[in-house]
Amino acid sequence: MLAEVKHGDGDANHGIVSIEASHSVDETVEKLKGILTAKGVTLFALVDHSGEAKKAGMGMPNTKLLIFGSPKAGTPVMLSAPSVAIDLPLKILVAEDDSGKTWISYNSVEYLQQRHGVPPHLVKNLVVIEELAQSASI
Repeated sequence: MLAEVKHGDGDANHGIVSIEASHSVDETVEKLKGILTAKGVTLFALVDHSGEAKKAGMGMPNTKLLIFGSPKAGTPVMLSAPSVAIDLPLKILVAEDDSGKTWISYNSVEYLQQRHGVPPHLVKNLVVIEELAQSASI
């Protein structure tokens, strides 16, 4: 099954790419964690937004944010375009929508490049996010 990709019209997506995942939020998060480990990419944090909401007495669909990266890949990008540090380490949001579908969302590489003026020769250091999202979606 090919994953559905949602892109907004014009600036409507604000640089965010969303891919429909074939599994639940928790299964997709576990799959992403496994892929990160296999690739030697550090998972810096896993933010359980829905879990924290529940602790505060509020409900929201299952929503988790993975913050990950590689200093070897990210440092040259930040040295060349220092403002990109606000968007690094990379992040992937895995969330369930109102209909129960799971979505994997991330900032597009093009958005990050344009937003921060990342030189073309360093864009390859950011492309891993697209590969991770695609791999985790199936």
